[in-house]
Amino acid sequence: MSVTIVFLGEIVGKTGVFTVKSTMPEIRERFNPDFIFANADSATGGAGLGVQHAVYLRKLGIDGITMGEASYYKPDMTEFYPKAGWVLRPANLPEGDPGRGWRVFQKEGKRVALIALLGQSGFARVHADNPFLALDQLSHFLRRDTACLLVDFHAATTAEKLSLARHADGKVSAILGTGGKVLTNDARILQKKTAAITDLGRTGSILSVGGLDPETKVREFLTGVPAWSKDASGQPEAQGVCVRFDDDGLALSIEAFRIRGKEVADEGNSDSKRD
Repeated sequence: MSVTIVFLGEIVGKTGVFTVKSTMPEIRERFNPDFIFANADSATGGAGLGVQHAVYLRKLGIDGITMGEASYYKPDMTEFYPKAGWVLRPANLPEGDPGRGWRVFQKEGKRVALIALLGQSGFARVHADNPFLALDQLSHFLRRDTACLLVDFHAATTAEKLSLARHADGKVSAILGTGGKVLTNDARILQKKTAAITDLGRTGSILSVGGLDPETKVREFLTGVPAWSKDASGQPEAQGVCVRFDDDGLALSIEAFRIRGKEVADEGNSDSKRD
């Protein structure tokens, strides 16, 4: 039974959450996906995911959410992980950490395993176990349950992402990079029929620096003084990929997309206050 999956790039801030809401009808009509997944490592205030947004994104139609180095930035979410089976923190974080790093999602007889992994380069506050070894162990284990395995590899360097993609070829159905928040132009099917892309980009403001206010980020680089940037709102866009797999979990196609969303103000003041 073939499977079609849409995976959204990292959701950044309130603008990103509203972009999910405003683009979901077009995503469903255009791709008719069986499952919709998204990385939401920056959904709440540009760093981490709060419980309110986790629940709201689920209501909007996101089947599964992956996280990265900011998995535990929001204390309410850290406590909520045991109840939030649809939110995955990286599987290669220390054993015993709150939450889980993989899950098999099932809908209308179709089963897809989703794995979240974290890179080891470029994250000063978080130290993860070897993602290459974690991928080998989990792919071997989960192949017994489903032929379709997806990996969100949240990493800071393209070298680590490209290396793991090569290592993962033939072991999983797709390996999709996040963390850079810039959509890369290398969506491809590898030699052994694993779909891959270096980075899914972001769901949020395009007139920004990683979804955040550009003026604040520029000032930070000019002065060397750290500053907490607010969300940017200009030109919201949903980025990501649509991947199609055959009955054996082999990739048939991978298509990167950019879909323009509505401005946050267009969504109404009541929604802005609620979310």
